[in-house]
Amino acid sequence: MLEAYIKKVQIEARVMGDMATTFILPSAIKYQNVLIKNIVGLKEAGLPESAYANQKQVLEAISEHINLISDNVEKMIEERKKANDIKGTRAMAIAYCDNVKGKYFDIIRYHVDKLELLVDDAFWLLPKYRELLFLR
Repeated sequence: MLEAYIKKVQIEARVMGDMATTFILPSAIKYQNVLIKNIVGLKEAGLPESAYANQKQVLEAISEHINLISDNVEKMIEERKKANDIKGTRAMAIAYCDNVKGKYFDIIRYHVDKLELLVDDAFWLLPKYRELLFLR
């Protein structure tokens, strides 16, 4: 049972890391760049900061979530590597539970969920929760 648990968490961690780096972060970065260009354009047009203050707040939030996802995925990968080097099934299962799943799954998921709400649908490559619940 411990071996099955280890394998399950290994797979989930790999999939989470892969999805974050190949789908989530690129989508968010593309949308981030669109916001940057729009804000710069509004500034160059001479509009007051109040005209793009909301976009700037969204941009800051997206940037924060991108950084936190990226940092935590890297840390999770390092913890996976450490857990894989552990001898003994029980100790390895505990390491995966506490140091991989326990420390990083919820944090990464939280920030991905926040990005899902902020990034425009046209840039988001995966189905959003509302799309899964309520088909268009």
